[in-house]
Amino acid sequence: MSNPYTPHAAPRWARKRYVLPALAVALFVGVGIGSGDEGSRTDEEPLSAKPRPTVTVTETATATETAAPQPAETVTATETVRVTKTVTAAAVNEDSGADGSGGSDTAYYGNCTEARAAGAAPVHAGDPGYGRHLDRDGDGTGCE
Repeated sequence: MSNPYTPHAAPRWARKRYVLPALAVALFVGVGIGSGDEGSRTDEEPLSAKPRPTVTVTETATATETAAPQPAETVTATETVRVTKTVTAAAVNEDSGADGSGGSDTAYYGNCTEARAAGAAPVHAGDPGYGRHLDRDGDGTGCE
């Protein structure tokens, strides 16, 4: 005895019995609709369409050549500097100094501007007037 709650599976040939005829009917209906009478058309347009004017928007970019720009006038800025402090360098004796550098052992420069004004820049380590505050990168040469 079969279980009443289990759906009954139809054999394969039974499924083909319904699907194939349904497809054939759909084919014939489609062909019948497509081959309708040409005289029964509701629009008034003839079968061969005539060309009609249409509106088309086209944008064209055209580059125009402009005259080469004229160079600007040359402007030279001048600055007047007033000297408020005069620094004189001490005379250098060639026989002074133990290492033969000719410099004074008591030279001191507060910044590189003073060293340049005295004509001592660049100041190397061991030279009179050298200080770590004059050597930014620590390579032994100040006021580079």
